[in-house]
Amino acid sequence: MEAAVVDPGSKLLKAGPAIPDQAPSMIIPTHMKRMPEDGSVTDNSQFEDVTVDPVVRGFIKDWDAMEDLLHHVLYTGLGWEIGNEGQILFTDPLSTPKAIREQLVQLMFETFNISGFYASEQAVLSLYAVGRISGCTVDIGHGKIDIAPVIEGAVHHIASRRLEIGGIDLTRLLAQELGKSHPMVNISTADVEKIKELYTCCAEDELAYSKIGDSCQLETHTLPDGQVITIGKERYTVGEALFRPQILGLDMQGIVEQLVQTISTVSSDNHRQLLENTVLCGGTSSMTGFEERFQKEASLCSSAVRPALVKAPEYMPENLSLYSAWIGGAILAKVVFPQNQHITKADYDENGPSIVHRKCF
Repeated sequence: MEAAVVDPGSKLLKAGPAIPDQAPSMIIPTHMKRMPEDGSVTDNSQFEDVTVDPVVRGFIKDWDAMEDLLHHVLYTGLGWEIGNEGQILFTDPLSTPKAIREQLVQLMFETFNISGFYASEQAVLSLYAVGRISGCTVDIGHGKIDIAPVIEGAVHHIASRRLEIGGIDLTRLLAQELGKSHPMVNISTADVEKIKELYTCCAEDELAYSKIGDSCQLETHTLPDGQVITIGKERYTVGEALFRPQILGLDMQGIVEQLVQTISTVSSDNHRQLLENTVLCGGTSSMTGFEERFQKEASLCSSAVRPALVKAPEYMPENLSLYSAWIGGAILAKVVFPQNQHITKADYDENGPSIVHRKCF
């Protein structure tokens, strides 16, 4: 049985057997609805608005919900059999607290009775997915942005940056902008999220954005209740916020400047290797026009070495940026488990959860 690879994001959980040249077999929402404990659905109206997010800003926060979600993923989705559990590799967000890593390995061995465990940082795995062991990843997720220099397969933690903004903040921004242009229309968060995915994009540069006015091309969208709304400049404002966070009310530099400053704190011997192997990943990075805007901003930056983006190999699945950490995990699983570099049940029984810091780094 192939090892399972699980990448639990704030919005989507990606899981599947470790087959590197295929997309994950499961991509499901992490957001869950609380159901009655007896499983009855005859009258669950009181549960309709009781939802839970097991993962918040990249980190597991609700362990009971995470256990339920993993039970569904492993036994229903991936076909594991109780009493015959296999090996599993998890992706770790940048700067995951030690306590979370320990609780995860404890959950997997003590509750799921797995035979082997490994975890690796998403930044390293995203580079593996494009055939690199050194470079810099810019991971724009639902709940955070991670910028991480990686040298010879190891994250340079001192230089890394975690920004507490992500796709969820862009959704809120779009909701505010649509509220201004459609004050009489009540648009749910789920509908705003869908509108964001369908229509938002990045202007060519800041000047182009400043020239977008009421005359810009309008998109029409029909809401579930039949109301039709128009979307104009709002669709560009969302993308612009990544390059000008002041739009979100944040006093920080844009994403390209953040990348350049991150790498400037690493030894100058590594600057070229890191900047010329920049990988964009995370769901928000697939926004229309984002990659082109990123490259244009990079060509104008003050750094002596300009950031250059790595293209995914042609044999890799489409939309690799959406699940590059999972693909990298599938690649790594093909190495660590056959070569016995993982945590075994015996390792765990002898050392306890802290073994994760010594064997997974």
